[in-house]
Amino acid sequence: MNNSSANINRGEQKTKSASVWIMLAVAICFEISGAIGLRFSEGFSLLLPAVFALASFALALYLVSQVMQYLPISIAYPMWAGGGTAGVAVLGFLMLGEAITLLKLSGVILIIIGVVMINRVSEKKSGC
Repeated sequence: MNNSSANINRGEQKTKSASVWIMLAVAICFEISGAIGLRFSEGFSLLLPAVFALASFALALYLVSQVMQYLPISIAYPMWAGGGTAGVAVLGFLMLGEAITLLKLSGVILIIIGVVMINRVSEKKSGC
């Protein structure tokens, strides 16, 4: 492989790497929107919010399954689950008027720290 081919391959790998992380972020957003949809579905008794929640969760699962082709499960799943959990908690505080207690805030901060720590120390398969 000549030098220009190696540079092209590195460029393609960086593009794929960025795409995988963007796909994971979008999966997290769909997971959050699914949870918010559940909140408004009133136990699946309201059709539109229930369908919205199911569609959001289905898209989130599809996207995270695609991400897992490039990232190890030990990175992809905790980031997806932790990011979704923290995101839902923050939206609950900001948009739904849920009480912010020191214990809840500490829990969200610990989730974020845990996700960052897992990402920093986990073995990566794709060069991401």
